[in-house]
Amino acid sequence: MGVPKQLLPWRTTTVLGEVLDQLGRSTLDEIYVVLGHEGERVAAELAGRRIHLLTNPDYHCGMLSSVRCGLRALPPTCEAVMVVLGDQPAITAELIDILINAFRSADKGILVPLHDGKRGHPLLFSARYRQEILSCYDAVGLRGLLLAHPDDVCELGVSTAAVLSDIDNPDDYRRELERWEG
Repeated sequence: MGVPKQLLPWRTTTVLGEVLDQLGRSTLDEIYVVLGHEGERVAAELAGRRIHLLTNPDYHCGMLSSVRCGLRALPPTCEAVMVVLGDQPAITAELIDILINAFRSADKGILVPLHDGKRGHPLLFSARYRQEILSCYDAVGLRGLLLAHPDDVCELGVSTAAVLSDIDNPDDYRRELERWEG
């Protein structure tokens, strides 16, 4: 991509800046950003934001290592966790709040958005799963949590494909820009 994908231009900011702007407009209590590859460069772009910046020294081990880094930093009073990808700029504050409200009203410990029959992100889960995630699912990531607790999963149908889209290559970036501009 030439630059970290989180720093690609998006509207008046960057891809990650847009994600954080949307999270900041939502009803989330706190925002923790876990940085990995070129973390110092990304952190410099985030200066002045009301967020908690964390550095994952094991980022090369995959997304689960970043989730674990974030979980270790959360206060013991944390009741629930939302895992939001830093390369999903089409996620909106309204969608975040829909997911939060659905999680609060569901009597399930895990909520996953569903679009056209496919599970996506952001994922919400009760903090009671913290220790389990810290010690399990090395080979499969958070998918393992969903597989281990199918009776505690609430699948929430959403109308937006944004829950399925992230940016992994230049074609993804162009597709997301076109979708946003359209």
